[in-house]
Amino acid sequence: MPTAQPMGFSHFLSQTDALGLVLFVILIAMSVASWTVIVTKIRQAMGRKKETAAFVQEFQAISSLDGLKTLASQHADAHGRIAQAAISAATYASVKTGTGLIDAESPSELVSRALQQAIDEEAARQEYGQTLLASVASSAPFVGLFGTVWGIYHALVSIGMSGQSSLDQVAGPVGEALIMTALGLAVAIPAALAYNAFQRQARLYSAQLERFAHDLFVLIATGSKPR
Repeated sequence: MPTAQPMGFSHFLSQTDALGLVLFVILIAMSVASWTVIVTKIRQAMGRKKETAAFVQEFQAISSLDGLKTLASQHADAHGRIAQAAISAATYASVKTGTGLIDAESPSELVSRALQQAIDEEAARQEYGQTLLASVASSAPFVGLFGTVWGIYHALVSIGMSGQSSLDQVAGPVGEALIMTALGLAVAIPAALAYNAFQRQARLYSAQLERFAHDLFVLIATGSKPR
């Protein structure tokens, strides 16, 4: 009766070579990095939701430019930064109109351009960690697959050198090598799901900022908010 061979993840790690261990460490590092980004972005989204709700509530209560200036100075979130950029552009335009190159661009165009630039900057902030998540989602399965191929090769060479070629001697090491593929998928799937979720969240947030910028422009241009 053949002797039962020890199998399992710990046995696989103890039997693999330096390259297999390096691939395993890479996958673990990818997982830690992606989950760090995921948790950080979730916390940022929760804080941003509270800040937005507070700002919008106060913004709805103001009806003058002085009130807007006071509100913008009290908030350091995205809405506050956009409002501050618009106020700065409007103040600059009112001071410089009729001098130099300002004649080639109307004050409303200056404010509009400042608003768009501020929105673009906030959109860039939303991109934090997205490149890493995309990279992990796309590369982790291949790292795991490479680990599996290398593990199978390493196991078959070891079996060949031992002179034992029965099915149970081959199936165990090959099955253990497949752990790397599973690990690669376990790292990639959360990163891919999080990437898609955060991309959708960023698009919705950018649309919200665009609507706010429109109301802000009307308030600065006319002195009153749109109905």
